[in-house]
Amino acid sequence: MAQFIEAVPKTQAQATARYRRGALLVAGAALAWSTAGLITRATTTDAWTTLFWRSLFSTLFLIVYIGLRDRGRALSAFRGLGLPALSIAVSFGTSMICFIVALGKTSVANVLIFQAASPFVAAVLAWFWLREPLSPRGALAIFAAIVGIAVMESDSLASGRIRGDLVSALMGFSFAVMIVLARRHRDVSMTSAMCLATALTSLVTLPLAEFAVTPGNLALLALFGVGQMGLGLVMFTAGVRLIPAADAGLITVLEVILAPIWVWFAFGEDPGTRAILGGTIVLGAVIVHTIMERHAIGNADA
Repeated sequence: MAQFIEAVPKTQAQATARYRRGALLVAGAALAWSTAGLITRATTTDAWTTLFWRSLFSTLFLIVYIGLRDRGRALSAFRGLGLPALSIAVSFGTSMICFIVALGKTSVANVLIFQAASPFVAAVLAWFWLREPLSPRGALAIFAAIVGIAVMESDSLASGRIRGDLVSALMGFSFAVMIVLARRHRDVSMTSAMCLATALTSLVTLPLAEFAVTPGNLALLALFGVGQMGLGLVMFTAGVRLIPAADAGLITVLEVILAPIWVWFAFGEDPGTRAILGGTIVLGAVIVHTIMERHAIGNADA
């Protein structure tokens, strides 16, 4: 009996430590991802050069990571990739390209809000494509996100940033397609698929990129590819295995909150009052929906 009583706190302590480790890893990923706008504003390279070098450094980092993780089985992680993995890579690569292009045409806040709304777009796509049911709370969250984006777009129309927002919308849509594809093909290694995506992006942007890059810009682009992209992805894939998906989704909202703050502090970038209001509505919809999903999952498990 005494042995059983002692085992319970130990199991609880292990579960708590596992959750804390997962939450910290996901939060670290969100923090890394939130520096995208800051690094983009700090570099003086054009979008295609930024994309090429960022993707190249990300690819090299992920190849090294997969090699260390899988040891002698590293090649098998890529040999088994087929059409589903290629589809995920193409959709994610499209999202990456639109992300960097959009950052040069509109505010960081606007780009991140479209990214935050992409899970709602994925829910609609999954409803049409995979016949996944759409709950009333999900439909309400989607409606709130549409209202928020409409408010934000009224500001973009007035300030001439509509083209950048259209590219951001394409980014969010392609990211949503990637989410649905990943849900449909759960057996695909996401790390390998992301490595394929960065490799394809570097090849596509190669003809348009400049190679005469200053050492300062090259250092920033290496940080962009290795730290912001590669390390962020590694931390997220490791952390999301340790905590519920709803909790991971809620923690990654940190990226949307922090990214505009960094560029505001560093470069004084003001997204505008209506953009902030619209973004708050979208962000609120994401947070409330995630909390409700977590509560629903908890009740189902009980």
